[in-house]
Amino acid sequence: MTEMWLAGLLWVISHLGISSTPARRLLVNSIGQGPYLLLYSLIAAGALAYLIWTYSQVPRFDYLWLPNPDLYWVSKITMPVAFILLLGGFMVRNPTNVGMAIDDPGSAAELARGVTRITRHPLQWAVVIWGVGHIFANGDWVSLIFFGSFVLLSGLGGVLIDHKKAQTLGPGWEPYAKATSNVPFAAIVSGRNRLVWSELWLPIVVGSAVYALVYYFHEAITGAVIV
Repeated sequence: MTEMWLAGLLWVISHLGISSTPARRLLVNSIGQGPYLLLYSLIAAGALAYLIWTYSQVPRFDYLWLPNPDLYWVSKITMPVAFILLLGGFMVRNPTNVGMAIDDPGSAAELARGVTRITRHPLQWAVVIWGVGHIFANGDWVSLIFFGSFVLLSGLGGVLIDHKKAQTLGPGWEPYAKATSNVPFAAIVSGRNRLVWSELWLPIVVGSAVYALVYYFHEAITGAVIV
């Protein structure tokens, strides 16, 4: 169990301890933006590989609740939503992504399209939904630490990205932030945005199709049988 805690902590710290602290600025100033991104990617990839390897090796004897096929439906219902957000996030221009900018502050609010009308952090929320669904499906402490580290990182990630973008994107960030929300559907419920189904049909079709493929090949990919 100690190994799992260590791997989860390393995964979280490898992101938040570098990209969201003064260490990032020091590294960028010392080695440049390009080498920093390469170094950061290598560290993150190594931490992820170690986390996955540890999860595959540590025995799972301690359960918060025993696996229950009824709880599997939590993941089965929420995972299509996660795939729609994940893939839909790549189908629109999103200023919260790495390297993206707002060229015209006057039209920044118009950048909110497709799934970014739902949340300006579709990738982060896709990971949160994926993690929570799999925690329910597994019920053991090892899985809680594994998937929980992704949930924690992605949940905090959206908040930290907002803070960083508010500092770097200039006057265009405020109108974009007002037209969108971090929490899914918050901007729509508050009347600051609306669903446009004509912008969502492609993410829904593609996300559902990819989910169906992953569901079918889940055992081959992960070794875990879906009941």
